[in-house]
Amino acid sequence: MIVDAASAAMRATLARRTRGPDMTADAARSETVLDLRGLNCPLPVLRAKKALRTIPVGGVLVLECTDPLTEIDVPHFVNQTGHTLDGRDRLDGLFRFRITKRK
Repeated sequence: MIVDAASAAMRATLARRTRGPDMTADAARSETVLDLRGLNCPLPVLRAKKALRTIPVGGVLVLECTDPLTEIDVPHFVNQTGHTLDGRDRLDGLFRFRITKRK
Protein backbone atom coordinates (compact mmCIF):
# COMPACT_ATOMS: atom_id res chain seq x y z
CA MET A 1 0.00 0.00 0.00
CA ILE A 2 1.38 3.40 -0.99
CA VAL A 3 0.92 6.19 1.55
CA ASP A 4 1.66 9.81 0.73
CA ALA A 5 3.84 11.87 3.08
CA ALA A 6 0.96 14.11 4.23
CA SER A 7 -1.12 11.11 5.32
CA ALA A 8 1.82 9.58 7.14
CA ALA A 9 2.53 12.88 8.89
CA MET A 10 -1.10 13.26 9.95
CA ARG A 11 -1.23 9.73 11.31
CA ALA A 12 1.94 10.45 13.24
CA THR A 13 0.20 13.32 15.05
CA LEU A 14 -2.81 11.20 16.04
CA ALA A 15 -2.62 9.64 19.48
CA ARG A 16 -5.11 7.41 21.25
CA ARG A 17 -5.86 8.22 24.88
CA THR A 18 -8.04 6.21 27.23
CA ARG A 19 -9.49 7.63 30.41
CA GLY A 20 -8.68 6.06 33.76
CA PRO A 21 -10.87 3.62 35.70
CA ASP A 22 -12.32 6.36 37.91
CA MET A 23 -14.26 7.80 34.97
CA THR A 24 -17.84 6.87 34.05
CA ALA A 25 -18.46 4.38 31.25
CA ASP A 26 -19.43 7.20 28.89
CA ALA A 27 -16.22 9.11 29.54
CA ALA A 28 -14.14 5.93 29.46
CA ARG A 29 -14.22 5.64 25.67
CA SER A 30 -11.02 6.52 23.90
CA GLU A 31 -10.48 9.81 22.17
CA THR A 32 -8.24 10.75 19.29
CA VAL A 33 -6.14 13.87 19.78
CA LEU A 34 -5.09 15.78 16.68
CA ASP A 35 -2.22 18.22 17.22
CA LEU A 36 -2.79 21.09 14.78
CA ARG A 37 -0.53 23.65 16.44
CA GLY A 38 1.08 26.03 13.99
CA LEU A 39 -1.40 25.33 11.18
CA ASN A 40 -3.53 28.17 9.84
CA CYS A 41 -6.92 28.27 8.17
CA PRO A 42 -8.15 26.16 6.38
CA LEU A 43 -5.74 23.35 7.34
CA PRO A 44 -7.10 22.61 10.85
CA VAL A 45 -10.61 21.98 9.52
CA LEU A 46 -9.34 19.98 6.55
CA ARG A 47 -7.21 17.77 8.81
CA ALA A 48 -10.14 17.33 11.20
CA LYS A 49 -12.37 16.26 8.32
CA LYS A 50 -9.80 13.69 7.22
CA ALA A 51 -9.27 12.40 10.77
CA LEU A 52 -13.03 11.98 11.33
CA ARG A 53 -13.09 9.43 8.48
CA THR A 54 -11.04 7.03 10.61
CA ILE A 55 -13.04 7.46 13.82
CA PRO A 56 -16.10 5.27 14.48
CA VAL A 57 -19.52 6.82 15.04
CA GLY A 58 -19.69 7.92 18.66
CA GLY A 59 -15.93 8.38 18.79
CA VAL A 60 -14.34 11.59 20.01
CA LEU A 61 -11.83 13.79 18.19
CA VAL A 62 -9.98 16.43 20.18
CA LEU A 63 -8.37 19.24 18.17
CA GLU A 64 -5.49 21.23 19.62
CA CYS A 65 -5.01 24.42 17.59
CA THR A 66 -3.14 27.71 17.83
CA ASP A 67 -4.92 29.58 15.01
CA PRO A 68 -7.48 32.00 16.57
CA LEU A 69 -9.75 31.62 13.53
CA THR A 70 -10.48 28.04 14.56
CA GLU A 71 -12.88 29.50 17.15
CA ILE A 72 -15.06 30.42 14.17
CA ASP A 73 -14.16 27.67 11.69
CA VAL A 74 -14.46 24.55 13.87
CA PRO A 75 -17.98 25.22 15.26
CA HIS A 76 -19.13 26.11 11.74
CA PHE A 77 -17.60 22.89 10.35
CA VAL A 78 -19.23 20.79 13.09
CA ASN A 79 -22.65 22.33 12.41
CA GLN A 80 -22.34 21.76 8.66
CA THR A 81 -21.26 18.14 8.97
CA GLY A 82 -23.78 17.03 11.61
CA HIS A 83 -21.30 16.13 14.34
CA THR A 84 -21.47 17.44 17.94
CA LEU A 85 -19.16 20.00 19.51
CA ASP A 86 -19.07 18.73 23.10
CA GLY A 87 -16.69 21.33 24.42
CA ARG A 88 -14.13 23.94 23.67
CA ASP A 89 -11.65 25.87 25.74
CA ARG A 90 -8.72 28.21 25.39
CA LEU A 91 -5.61 28.25 27.53
CA ASP A 92 -2.55 30.39 26.80
CA GLY A 93 -3.18 30.55 23.06
CA LEU A 94 -4.10 26.87 22.69
CA PHE A 95 -7.63 26.24 21.46
CA ARG A 96 -9.08 22.78 22.22
CA PHE A 97 -12.24 21.44 20.62
CA ARG A 98 -13.96 18.16 21.52
CA ILE A 99 -15.99 16.72 18.63
CA THR A 100 -18.17 13.61 18.77
CA LYS A 101 -18.72 11.90 15.42
CA ARG A 102 -22.43 11.45 14.74
CA LYS A 103 -22.59 9.93 11.26
